[in-house]
Amino acid sequence: TVVDIRGDKVRLGITAPTRIAVHRKEVYEAIRRENEQAARVTDALAESDLTAISRTISPGPARRKGGASRISGAPPGASPPAAAPRTRIPSADERRTA
Repeated sequence: TVVDIRGDKVRLGITAPTRIAVHRKEVYEAIRRENEQAARVTDALAESDLTAISRTISPGPARRKGGASRISGAPPGASPPAAAPRTRIPSADERRTA
């Protein structure tokens, strides 16, 4: 359906289910070419390449029993950071009488 015409540009409205992607032909062709190129790169990876990559990957440190994890980045056994002092906020009544 033609939605709008402005000068030499025409906007089209296409009725289709949302699960279906609708692209102009040149956009579809570009997507198709990129997908084909990505598939060729994946096929080009040899088993030895994957083995070499897997050697550079190592597991992280073992978890301590109890399921505790270190999020702070502090060394193991370090004390947790001290809590910031709490400031008391006066109530509305206290602010009026002050």
